[in-house]
Amino acid sequence: MKMGRGVEWAVHSCVNMAWTPPGEPVNSARLAEFYKLPAAYLNKQFQSLVRAGVLESVSGPHGGFLLARRPENITVLDIVLALEGQDPAFRCEAILGNVPEPVRQENFARTCLISQTMRQAELAWRQALARQSIAGIADSMERRFPADKVKVLDYLAAE
Repeated sequence: MKMGRGVEWAVHSCVNMAWTPPGEPVNSARLAEFYKLPAAYLNKQFQSLVRAGVLESVSGPHGGFLLARRPENITVLDIVLALEGQDPAFRCEAILGNVPEPVRQENFARTCLISQTMRQAELAWRQALARQSIAGIADSMERRFPADKVKVLDYLAAE
């Protein structure tokens, strides 16, 4: 399974927003500058997260983006689905129905062992991402790399 680069950018950005004081918007251009990312593309990812209810957009001279929910209520899966879409990674096309003399009434997407294997793997992947909250990642990062939080907050405050 291959995801776009925006997923990594968005997860890091949401972790950074979890570290900012509540109600204090983060300027997307400033965050893009911090990570040396294209500002327009990061902003596009943020707009997708706003539409999905992960971020909130704040307009005005001191506007930007902030988490729309508490960080413990935002999962990595929320971010992935907002940016990559809801469709399953694997789509069974029921090619077993094309073999000579197939059982025509069979629901191949349901009975095919290959389809079952792929759906089970995707379910496990989605469950693993759903268990990881932005708050949990932020807490782990802060424990392991305490200077990172300070560095991010200092950089964002120096606007």
